[in-house]
Amino acid sequence: MEVTPVAFSELSSRSQGEPSEVIRERVIKAREIQAERYKSVEGIFVNAQMSSKQLREICRISNVGENLLKRAMEKLNLSARAYDRILKVSRTIADLAGNADIQPEHLAEAIHYRSLDREGWAG
Repeated sequence: MEVTPVAFSELSSRSQGEPSEVIRERVIKAREIQAERYKSVEGIFVNAQMSSKQLREICRISNVGENLLKRAMEKLNLSARAYDRILKVSRTIADLAGNADIQPEHLAEAIHYRSLDREGWAG
């Protein structure tokens, strides 16, 4: 996956990032979304706990998303387990964004996290 370089102006900017209170509210809202989603499923409270069957039902993606994930799987030589984890993480990213559907940008972010994980975050 190709990542574009960050401009120096962004790196050296003095602007503040998203305040912790705003992030906290998004996380609370995402947890509420997940609690509602799994309210009728015993023992499951968050996306990370989904079974493979639930994953196929809950984490539907568009053709664009499928192609993106397919290319990432091939290029990064990822396993079926990694595929499932990427879908679960992308579902959570969509929940944090307040989106009912997983968008390609949510998949791209989850794939990016997975590629960082494979590199051990140190490169």
